[in-house]
Amino acid sequence: GAINGLVNAVGDPYTVFLKPKESEEFAQQISGSFGGIGIEIGLRKNILTVIAPIKNTPAARAGLLAGDKILKIGDKSTEGMKVEEAVGLIRGPKGTKVTLIITRDGLEKAKEITMTRDTIKIPAVDWKMLDENVAYVEMFVFKKIVDEEFKKAAEEIVKSRATKIILDVRNNPGGLLDSSVNIAGYFLDSGKIVTIEKFGDGKENQFRTQPNGLLKNYPLIVLINKGSASASEILAGALKDNRGVLLVGETSFGKGSVQEVDELPKKASVKITIAKWFTPKDVSINENGIKPDVEIKISEEDVKNEKDPQLDKARELIKNL
Repeated sequence: GAINGLVNAVGDPYTVFLKPKESEEFAQQISGSFGGIGIEIGLRKNILTVIAPIKNTPAARAGLLAGDKILKIGDKSTEGMKVEEAVGLIRGPKGTKVTLIITRDGLEKAKEITMTRDTIKIPAVDWKMLDENVAYVEMFVFKKIVDEEFKKAAEEIVKSRATKIILDVRNNPGGLLDSSVNIAGYFLDSGKIVTIEKFGDGKENQFRTQPNGLLKNYPLIVLINKGSASASEILAGALKDNRGVLLVGETSFGKGSVQEVDELPKKASVKITIAKWFTPKDVSINENGIKPDVEIKISEEDVKNEKDPQLDKARELIKNL
């Protein structure tokens, strides 16, 4: 109770005390396989919010969208609830059900969505050819497997007939900073700033690309939306600031802070915000998000009819690059 009080007094939604069970679940989440419904959640203005539904999971199939506000989990109100507590309530054995009460911009009243939990295995990267010569690369998360999967995809793209790339980080809730730096290196010259980490005492770290550049000569468009967070925003900001890459979609989530996990006795841990991320041109990501060059929204109608005007716009624009 005392540790919880100390941590909550900081007033930062990402600085939290994790009891042993929560600590173990967090470790599972980073490794990329767990039981639940397949959403990443966070606090926005102290309201529990869906950052991103993960593709091909119960949450995505049930129609949950980035930006949905979660009012209740089962019959429990989420007012004042920590993210970790919410995660504990949403997760559960495969085959069991969980009900969320959500509200959404454009909905007249709250909506009840019931989902059956499943084992959530998160893929990191998928790609396919679009049109004659466009490689369409989807990145779902920045977990431990992403570097290996992206390397394989990049090598396959180089051998394919692709001459242009659309990189899709929509609904990608982020993950590991090192991975976003590594992946930026495929598209940029060596030594370019990917992000600047600024600490409370005024110190700064600059994260720069390593020699790679395998895909740097391909014309590129990046798709972002309000479900693009953390490492996704860092990657999009780095490509925009260094190469002037066109960003298409909606303003990203705005999760631009850095947490450090410190182990405590009895397998508990504390996650503490230690710094904020800035783009190479010194724009703060936190709470601002990354703004697209071409803003295209997706309506409820588009979702129902399986239309994707954001991807359609990127396909149209890339013809002229």
